[in-house]
Parts: sequence; C-alpha cells; structure tokens
Amino acid sequence: MNRKTLVLPAVIGLLAPVLAACGGSDSGDKGGDAIVVGTTDRFTVSKAAPAPVDPAWAYDVGTWNILRQTVQTLMAQPRGDGEPQPEAAEECHFSDSGNERYSCTLRKDLKFSNGDPVTAKDVKFSIDRALSLKADSGVFALLSTVELVETKGDREVIFHLNSPDATFPFKLSTPVAGIVNPDDYEKGKLREGFQVDGSGPYTLDSEVKGDQLVKAVFTKNPNYKGLLKPKNDKVVLKSFDDANAMNTALQDGDIDLMTRSMTPAQIKKLSNATDSKIDLVEMPGLEIRYLGFNTGASSVKTKAVRQAMAQVINRGELISKVYGSQADPLFSMVPATITGHSNSFFNKYGEPSTGKAKNLLSKAGITTPVTLTLHYTTDHYGSATKQEFEVLKKQLNASGLFDVTVKGAPWDKFRPAEMKGDYDVYGMGWFPDFPDADNYLAPFLDKDNTLGSPYANSDIRSKLIPESRREADRLAASDSLTKMQDIIADDVPLLPLWQGKQYIATRDDITGAEWAINSSSTLQLWELGRGVSE
Repeated sequence: MNRKTLVLPAVIGLLAPVLAACGGSDSGDKGGDAIVVGTTDRFTVSKAAPAPVDPAWAYDVGTWNILRQTVQTLMAQPRGDGEPQPEAAEECHFSDSGNERYSCTLRKDLKFSNGDPVTAKDVKFSIDRALSLKADSGVFALLSTVELVETKGDREVIFHLNSPDATFPFKLSTPVAGIVNPDDYEKGKLREGFQVDGSGPYTLDSEVKGDQLVKAVFTKNPNYKGLLKPKNDKVVLKSFDDANAMNTALQDGDIDLMTRSMTPAQIKKLSNATDSKIDLVEMPGLEIRYLGFNTGASSVKTKAVRQAMAQVINRGELISKVYGSQADPLFSMVPATITGHSNSFFNKYGEPSTGKAKNLLSKAGITTPVTLTLHYTTDHYGSATKQEFEVLKKQLNASGLFDVTVKGAPWDKFRPAEMKGDYDVYGMGWFPDFPDADNYLAPFLDKDNTLGSPYANSDIRSKLIPESRREADRLAASDSLTKMQDIIADDVPLLPLWQGKQYIATRDDITGAEWAINSSSTLQLWELGRGVSE
C-alpha cells in the first residue's frame, strides 16, 4: 500500500484521534502470532538501580511502560486521554468537599494473575510499601499527600490526605500506586531484577542477558478484570542498541512496530516515502527537554550565570538544526498545550541577546568566560541528543561569555551521577506522569524532588503548590501555576528547551497503532491487533 502519515491533533493537551489506517482501530484477531514492538529503551540492573521494574522504584517512561501492561492501578487514563477512570476500582470519588479524602471500591472478584484475590488490604500494603521504602528514584513523592490509607472490608479503600489534592485521581493511575501481592513483594525490601507480578492485562516473561532485559514477553492475563480490552493474546517488546538496528528490523519484518526513539532522519525519510509497507503515525506529545542545574555547585551557584545562559540560548536555531518540524520551542516547564502554561522565559528574556547576557554577568561580578561542562545521556533520549548538545555548546561559546565542553554517558551511569550532584549542568527529558501542569512543576521543585536538586523556594513549596492543588477546576489554579513558572524563569534552576511530537512506525497489517501511545508516552499495547495489509 502507499504510505500514509496519520496525524492526531491535540485539543488542550489531549489526544483526539481522527484517522485510522489499515483497517478499523477496533479490529484485530486477538490471536495469531505475537505482535513484536521495538524500542531503544534500555532496561538495566545495577548497584545504583537494583530493582528497575519494582513499582516502588521505577520512575522513567521505559520501565513504566512495562509496569502499565502488568500491574493494575485503581485508576487509569482512558483511551484518548482525559480524566482518569476506574480500572481496578469499580468507582472512586472525593468523599469530602475539600479534596482531602478519596474513596475507592474495588471491582468484585478481582484477582492477581496467579489467582489470588486482590483485596483492599493489598492496595493499602502497596501504597504504604512505596511510601516507607522511599526509593532513591524519588517516585514515592507522587504519593506525598497521602497521610493514611484506611480499609473497610475487602473492597473499600479510603485515602486520607494531608492537604487538598485535586490531582490525586491522576496519581492513582501511575505505576507507583500499582497493586502488588504481598506474597511476591516484601514490605521492607525492593524486588530486585526483572520479575513483575500483578493483576494487569498481561503477565510478563523476561529474557535477560547479563544485567539487561532484552526482551519482554507480555501474555494476556486470563484473570484480568478492568477498564482495558486487549485486542491481542501476546506482545513482545524488544530492546535495540540503537535506532538504526531497530529500523532495519522493521524494514525486514522482524518487528511489527517501532516506537521511541526514532531519529529525526528516520522520521523525515518515512514521512516523505511514497510507496511503503510501513505507516508513520504522528501525534502530539507532552514530552519536554530541559537543562537542569545543581544550584549548589560553584560554577552555576550565582543566579546570573544561569540567567545569562537563558538569555543566550536560541531555541529556534537549536530545533531547526536538530529536530526540524518534530519539535517546538518551549519557554516554560509546562507545555503550551497544558492548562496553566505561561511563556515565562520569553516574557523575561525575549529574543536571544549576548549583550543582555553580558550585562547580567557584569552586574554580578562574574569573570568571563565561565567554564562549564554540559552533561547528557547517550542512550536514553535518542541519538540526536549528542547533536543537540553540540549546538548548545556552539551557541554558548559563540557569545564569548562561556567556555563550554559537552560530555555524554549511558543512562545507567548518567542518572545516578546526576542524582548524587556530580553534574553542575545536565540535560534531561520529562514524560509526564499525568497531563497536568502540577506534574511539570512539583516533581522538580517540591521536597524529595526527582532530580535530587538542592534548589528550594519556600513560596513554591509551602504556598503555591498546595494552593494550586486545591482547585479541582485546573483553570482556576492558573494564577498559582503562573507564579511558579515566573519564579523558575527568574531563578533558573531549570531551563526549558523544547516540546516534542511523538511518532510510531508500523507495518501495515497492524491495527490500533493510532491508539498505541498516549500523550504522556504511555505504551498501550493492549490496543494493537493484527489485520490484513492493503
């Protein structure tokens, strides 16, 4: 068939699919050969990350995509995004007027994949476990508003919150709130390795080589009861060393679909193809990229240094040279399509200006050029990251105000070093836990933040974050959200760069590809089926 590009538009940050290719999106034979999906995500066990797929530890898009297939949560994001809906729960609701008490009733006869019943006590165990383990990944902070988990009988769970939190239903849809069996997961210890057991739509068999998971085999769970309706019996997720190897496997028919991370060149080539057995699916995304600063490090401790970098960096040029039409400049940590977004960095710094940057440094008494190393991960966000950092280096050095070098490291080395504060300046990406402005601010700015950052602003932590969470109407929270974004633009503990689109490439006998990934980059493998190629 002729290649088609499927474009799924965003409406207020949500996906609204309008076109399907290669048969209806609800088709698929629920049987036949396993559907094989390629990814460049790496899954590694190390001393720093001994339990990468334990819900109490995992906190990156790759490991969460394994857990979302296997471990059930009380709530889940529905097809096409939107407000979370009951998943393991039959129903959930705030049972007070102040958004401080949240009650859920489990579905009847819910079972783990081994046949054990899932009870309210298991939910309490799972939440209490994640909070008490306080894993170094920082994922437990998503549950920071939980004061007490109460159970009534086998099916009712009541969450007593320490402060109002209108975003709590979203948090119950994230893997850290996944329900685990106490027989498989110890209360006081992380589950090391790559074993996962739960009550989700699939069971997991892991193929491991050395310290890496190279293949995850998801088999339909016959005991599953929930919101999702799997359209296949088996999906294999295969990890590749790089995007070129993944693309070759797709072209040769060894895999049926490839997801993140494809290179800009691959995306452009597929987009321009005129005759192919492969479809390119383009959709809006809520992924962002940014620079983080260890604000306690001597080289960037003075705010003026960080402000000068914000004044020099040219986002438009960066995107043009590296990503083309596949990304857009971002002037806030909150993407433009999310309610509460403000162009705070553009409002403060305007167009790039070496003169203004020089003035900032001069007033602060900073001797130039400022010597810096920008650190990036070589394998977590795709091969284009290296080129991106070379462009940033060139921009900063061309100003004459900085003497920048760049240095890359694999994710299993990069992430622990960043968390320990070894890097003064580092590049990071963010795939939201849920599509709300709170999730682009609190994880980086609150106590126990995911970056291990020493930056602390008392107004943000004690006033603005709690204030914004009181508002169930997220538009009503905009004032608090805007103030936080303005503080970030002034203090620059973080420097937003761009917001990206998402792409999937799929062979034309695969159905449901337009639903296979949501705006938060969650793989929804249960949507995939095998139809008839055209």
